[in-house]
Amino acid sequence: MNTEKHLNVCEELVYKSVFNETSKTIFNYIYYKFGNEEKAHDAVQEAFVKLWENCAKVAPEKAKSYLYTVANNLYLNVIKAEKVRLKYADQTLKTTNESPEFIMEENQFKEKLDNALNSLPDNQRTTFLLNRIDGKKYAEIAEMEKVSVKAIEKRMHLALKSLREQIDGI
Repeated sequence: MNTEKHLNVCEELVYKSVFNETSKTIFNYIYYKFGNEEKAHDAVQEAFVKLWENCAKVAPEKAKSYLYTVANNLYLNVIKAEKVRLKYADQTLKTTNESPEFIMEENQFKEKLDNALNSLPDNQRTTFLLNRIDGKKYAEIAEMEKVSVKAIEKRMHLALKSLREQIDGI
């Protein structure tokens, strides 16, 4: 039973579905690598443009993997020229009733955490953030990174070990 009427990424509804299901996760994945919202948005946008340009060649079930590969390759091209620097600045202004001492200690801890995260190798930092911030399971991260679950477990172990050494009380 060979039916030629398979769903195709070139069909608007399929393309929209792929976008809705994957764009946020791909954005976070690239953001954790770039540390720059604008570059992450650009990479995701460019990956989806390439998916559209190649929609006839990419099966719907392969679209997610294709997007990760394209976005990651865009990342690799940019990273050659730039040093990764994560920014966690909260863009919203907020008032607080906390004491200046508490705020100072909190800022010192955030700086210590940023420095510790930035000192991690890219693959460990990405794995750590995808797991702890996005709640991704090791198997999902392994699929994104195209490595084994064992490799992700090792990355996470090394990341946690390094963070514990650099930050007292984690």
